[in-house]
Amino acid sequence: MSATDLVDPRVWPRANADDAWAARLHELAQAALAAPTGREADALDATARGLLEAALADPRGHALAEALRGAPSLGVARHLRRLLADIERAGPPTGETLATTLFAIPLIVVAALDAGAAPVTLSGVLPDARALEAILRDARAFGGSETFGLASVLVAADAIDIPALPMLLARTRMADGGTLDLPPAPIAIRETSERVHLRFIAGAVLAPRHVDPLAEPNIGAWGIAFAQAIGAAMRARGCTLLALPRPPQRLVPAVQSGRAAQREVAAQLFAANAIRKLRASHGEPTAIVSAHRAAATPGGGELRLSVSSPFAPREAEGLRCPIYAYETVHEVGAMLHALLRDCRVSDVRFMPGIHADIDPLTGGPLFFKDAAAPPAAVH
Repeated sequence: MSATDLVDPRVWPRANADDAWAARLHELAQAALAAPTGREADALDATARGLLEAALADPRGHALAEALRGAPSLGVARHLRRLLADIERAGPPTGETLATTLFAIPLIVVAALDAGAAPVTLSGVLPDARALEAILRDARAFGGSETFGLASVLVAADAIDIPALPMLLARTRMADGGTLDLPPAPIAIRETSERVHLRFIAGAVLAPRHVDPLAEPNIGAWGIAFAQAIGAAMRARGCTLLALPRPPQRLVPAVQSGRAAQREVAAQLFAANAIRKLRASHGEPTAIVSAHRAAATPGGGELRLSVSSPFAPREAEGLRCPIYAYETVHEVGAMLHALLRDCRVSDVRFMPGIHADIDPLTGGPLFFKDAAAPPAAVH
């Protein structure tokens, strides 16, 4: 088997007959995906966009969030988020020459307690957002647009995700380039082993309507200085911390890329530590990727990676990888496979089928060890 043979373990919601608006939106998305011609698909998408734009005009945002949460299939979930991203990119239809674009900088924070140190909680408040703005301005990070502002806090994904999108757009439909008033998301550091946290720095930039201030995703000119400034601002006694910024994006794609980056960095840390430990004591490891039903996870399913050796079954280690509604299981599996190749793991196995959440013998999450998995396929 390979990553392309993994079975999707998620459980998609059934159609909700009580929500006619969401049912209509799902119906339009399904019809557009199945449309025989591009013209028919465009016409269906135009109708769906009208429904989405109306929902974005409602600051409460409940209908929009519920419609995406209740998407009946991967195709519908991905299609609706693509339409939302298109709407966000186009901006409101006004005759003004200047437009305010909301954006977020995904920030991956890798943190751990020093040995013997007491637990630490970082407030999530940035004491000098203006210094961060200066770094971006000097690097012309927004294509020369200099009228922008950053929120002075680190926020969680929920603060800028779909449920919050209508309110954020309603509060920033003015061409002033002002910053956003968002609640900080503290970071609790409780362990000496490294943990990966996802936060965002949100902002707004004012630019001519015909100019896309987020067209250049390269952070080479400012990434290192920005990361160092964040690290200095968040420094606290008793812990080590590394901040890894990603390019600024509009809110819908920023949440998606931030979650993917957090998962990938977490997988890198896990794999490096587990593989190094096994190689040092027991030789080359076996890596096993499997799909599991798990009711407590987004979508009710996830992938799991275990690293083990037949010579040390008790030292097997495992990682749980969420699959978000807009991703395919193969994309996540391919990320894990590429990571294991980079770590020079030659024995990588993909378990067929969908497996249980809990190991009946241990009562903990089910992970497959070397002896319980079929040999790797020869490619």
